[in-house]
Amino acid sequence: MWRYRELMPLFDGEEPVTLGEGFTPLFHARALGATLGLDRLFIKDESLNPTNSFKARGQSAAITRARYLGATTISLPTAGNAGNAAAAYSSAAGLACEVFIPKDAKRPFIDECRLYGANVTLVDGLITDAGRMAAEQGAAHGWYDVSTLKEPYRIEGKKTMAYELAEQMGWQWPDWIVYPTGGGTGMVGMWKAFDEIERIGWVKPATRPRMVSVQAENCAPIVRAFQKGTEKAEPWEGASTLADGLRVPRAIGDFLILRAVRESGGTAVAVSDASMVEGMLAIGRHEGVSAAPEGGAALVAIQRLVADGSIKPQHSIVLFNTGGALKYLDVLSH
Repeated sequence: MWRYRELMPLFDGEEPVTLGEGFTPLFHARALGATLGLDRLFIKDESLNPTNSFKARGQSAAITRARYLGATTISLPTAGNAGNAAAAYSSAAGLACEVFIPKDAKRPFIDECRLYGANVTLVDGLITDAGRMAAEQGAAHGWYDVSTLKEPYRIEGKKTMAYELAEQMGWQWPDWIVYPTGGGTGMVGMWKAFDEIERIGWVKPATRPRMVSVQAENCAPIVRAFQKGTEKAEPWEGASTLADGLRVPRAIGDFLILRAVRESGGTAVAVSDASMVEGMLAIGRHEGVSAAPEGGAALVAIQRLVADGSIKPQHSIVLFNTGGALKYLDVLSH
């Protein structure tokens, strides 16, 4: 990831806190694409980052900056993977880490935070409740808050996904990017990167990829706001989904996500939990890629957009698999 350090929040003489994140493979998913009549379906496999998800990018950038700003304790609420990444990078930086996670989160997420030495607080409720508790305790103790969009650096890490995509595709954009969306920093970061890359002149300012925001049927605030035509998303009541990363009833950057989707000519799609699991199995069966439910959800969205004629056989599509299946194996036995 730090191959792009000149475009990152890092000054001369500083060294990043890195565990080898970034430059994940872009697989040409020929067999999976063939099941949909698509010749140019690609999977950007973020599960091969440290701690098994795309969250490594944001936390590498955020904790690098936090350390140089003099932070001693990192704090955040998490649905799972962000906490794992924050704990790992805090450990690598020699910082303490306080993680607030819903007590019904999957056991591997909780255990992995502890593996890296984080102090874990189990919260009765959703990630929004965890966020409230993290903010209250953090303010009292002076902890450095790396929760979504409470600082600018996680987005800087996430934007590198777009830099890599451009580089891996020969400095051309795909027609579609299909992205599972919880907090949405990846979507916001990539949209920022498109602008930067075009200004530098590496990609001509032609048509950007159509951005597709994918959410769970029982937690789809962005999809609902997109369909209603509103600029912001109302919080989702009673949010539930087996995809922990999608169980975000309120995204702070909702207006930025919606802007990216609309300005790109994209769309927003909600899928069922059962179909996500089918998607995970299809990706694994056809391509040998370990996909989290979020990645499975992205495949279901592609299937739907092919079926309604939005995605054409000649289009190039990048499916973002934001994490791996290993922390989610329990869902495959349901």
